Amino acid sequence: MDNVADQPLEGKRGLLTRLKDRLAKTRQGFSENMSALFLGAKTIDETLLEAIETLLIQSDFGMPVTQEIMASLTQRVQRKDLSDPVAVKDALRKHLLGLLQAVARPLPLKANETQVILMVGVNGAGKTTTAGKLAYFFKAQNRSVMLAAGDTFRAAAVEQLKAWGERNEIEVIAQHTGADSASVIFDGLAAAKSRKVDVLIADTAGRLQNKKNLMQELEKIVRVVRRQDEDALQNVLLVIDATTGQNAIVQAKAFLESVAVTGIVLTKLDGTAKGGVVFALTEALGLPIHFVGVGEQLDDLKPFDPELFVSAILDEADDAHI
Repeated sequence: MDNVADQPLEGKRGLLTRLKDRLAKTRQGFSENMSALFLGAKTIDETLLEAIETLLIQSDFGMPVTQEIMASLTQRVQRKDLSDPVAVKDALRKHLLGLLQAVARPLPLKANETQVILMVGVNGAGKTTTAGKLAYFFKAQNRSVMLAAGDTFRAAAVEQLKAWGERNEIEVIAQHTGADSASVIFDGLAAAKSRKVDVLIADTAGRLQNKKNLMQELEKIVRVVRRQDEDALQNVLLVIDATTGQNAIVQAKAFLESVAVTGIVLTKLDGTAKGGVVFALTEALGLPIHFVGVGEQLDDLKPFDPELFVSAILDEADDAHI
């Protein structure tokens, strides 16, 4: 889901085809069941609407989003704005797209200044891997990148990030396991500024949202970076494992209490059949999803594009809405 607005139609088709392939579990779990609901349906009745509601809940859209969608569809049916099942399906698509577009915005980066991207999240969400893939993404955009190994708690985390650095041919600022995370990231920002690097991506230790001391350590990192350069830290990205479903919202709200998260990276989206969590997160948090992880390859971290995502999970024809 690269920035698609200015791409030719063939490029958009190719992106959609690849995205459909990566989101096969979600597409099969949601789109195929949705198609089965409308297959042969001649009229809009209570049975159809109840079936749509059940599918949304089963697909992890969450109750608030499901209730909002169903209230809108029901009201439009009652007003006779929607006269047949095809119109209902089209209205559903537009509503889903509207939910995502309401918070969609690109990751903001200032020109000619070193910018810090702080990666935060719970254990196992994929922060270190995402940091490495994000470095690859920015390097492909001809931006200079540096990595800071701020996860000094997990065994082998420093070595893992160094491996990503070697893979991307990017410098990694690191200390020993057990070192002070804020100190590592402080050194990273100093090095990045002295070398006039565009982006410093700082990894942090995975922390449970209910561990107060770990959350306080994260607050310390933010304070240290902002004292060093008040304007450098513009992006705090919460990395969330899509397979955790509705628990992702609980995690996110806990992090928001400690640090000003600016956006979300949703990983392992290719590993879940319940892609509805994307809509649940945007409704609950009002935060943009900047990137989604849809595979294990270097280029499988994609900028999130609402139009392509909705088209992919509904398994629409490649040129239906692009």
